[in-house]
Amino acid sequence: MGCTERRRGGLGRGGQARIGVVAGSVVVAALGLSACGASAGDDKEPEHRSFALHGRTLTVDSDDSALELVVADSDKTAGKVEVTRWFDGQVVVGGDPRVTWAMKDDRLVLRMKCSGMIADCSAKHRIVVPRGVAVTVRDGDGRVTAHGFKEALRIRTADGAVRVSDSSGPLELNSADGSVSALGIRSRQVRATTEDGSVRLELTVVPDLVDSRSQDGSVSIGLPDTAGTAYRVTTKTADGSVDVSVPRDEGSSHVVSARTSDGKVTVRTVN
Repeated sequence: MGCTERRRGGLGRGGQARIGVVAGSVVVAALGLSACGASAGDDKEPEHRSFALHGRTLTVDSDDSALELVVADSDKTAGKVEVTRWFDGQVVVGGDPRVTWAMKDDRLVLRMKCSGMIADCSAKHRIVVPRGVAVTVRDGDGRVTAHGFKEALRIRTADGAVRVSDSSGPLELNSADGSVSALGIRSRQVRATTEDGSVRLELTVVPDLVDSRSQDGSVSIGLPDTAGTAYRVTTKTADGSVDVSVPRDEGSSHVVSARTSDGKVTVRTVN
């Protein structure tokens, strides 16, 4: 299969006929798939749907998709979650690939089915959340980005990076395999952990609590350089250097913890 042959719903009859012709060359087809790969970014005709949201909390439950979350720029979309979906699926030997979306109470459920001897699929969702809604994200496999949240934001992904920017609500960010970063943050409480990857946090207001951990990767925290403010800083690394340049006070109510098993720890001031 060439890289230009991209089908949302599988190969269809023509594709099946072609498989019959090249049935003895499945390995060649597999190599073709691995060479080009499915990419949701290739989908030039994304689908769009609105879901009603009646409460002030939203859980995004995704098994295998890149996720982008943003806050609605006006109150015109109050009570609605707007979702745009990109999908690219390629299956040579197996069932037709497909994606589904559904809202159950306050839970947006996103699923992708892509299975077979030779299968390659990719999905991405952009989710516009109404103002004033606290969000929890659970993603099985995929990068998660979020921007502009004033309410609590909790993100957990099993495989992928987590990126948050321009947010002020409490943050709880976790990746089992990927880096975690939160930049331009006005949050008073930030918890960020990863088992395999770096952690980078930059805050523009003095926090009450920053708790950051990595099993394998560097940890870097940037804190405001505010006159008269000192931090109670705890650092730990089993294999790496430690550089703390912020004012310190063991009695401070501003608690900062930066720990890693393997990597450099940096706690510095930022303008």
